[in-house]
Amino acid sequence: MLNGYPPEYARCNRVAIKDAYLCANGTAENNKNIMKTNEIYAVRLEKKGVKPTAVRILVLKAMLESPCALSLIELETLLGTVNRSTIFRTLNHFLAHHVVHDIEDGSGSLKYEVCPDEDTCTVDDMHTHFYCEVCHRTFCFPSIHIPVVDLPEGFRLHSINYMVKGVCRECAARMK
Repeated sequence: MLNGYPPEYARCNRVAIKDAYLCANGTAENNKNIMKTNEIYAVRLEKKGVKPTAVRILVLKAMLESPCALSLIELETLLGTVNRSTIFRTLNHFLAHHVVHDIEDGSGSLKYEVCPDEDTCTVDDMHTHFYCEVCHRTFCFPSIHIPVVDLPEGFRLHSINYMVKGVCRECAARMK
């Protein structure tokens, strides 16, 4: 490992995180694998009407690889060489095209999560989130759907934020 990267990445011209960049001078096989991976992300973005730029692919990849929803600051930390305003504009563009949805977890900052369906992002795709009051992480529970809410006549539902707060498994184990 060289600076946290496997040896095959040592000669690569890295833009940001791990293998989400185009490796200008790596091995031919490595370059093919990276190009194939980036193509998958590019196709996903194009399905939503988003032009796949290098930064957009980096942001999408980081979000898909995360086990939980991410805030702007968390994304900025993951994508060390991409500045906050660029990430913010990318997230807003993703929100407008239903690539991601935002979550208000009560921590004071929005968290973002990639919509589960590659083609749409509807209220039916929404699920329960859990906010740990100890470690301040937000967890997704895709198998726990949000309860149906019957609104009065004339009201139209666009999104639902269903947040459960408490102590996550890891923090609870440390508290014993």
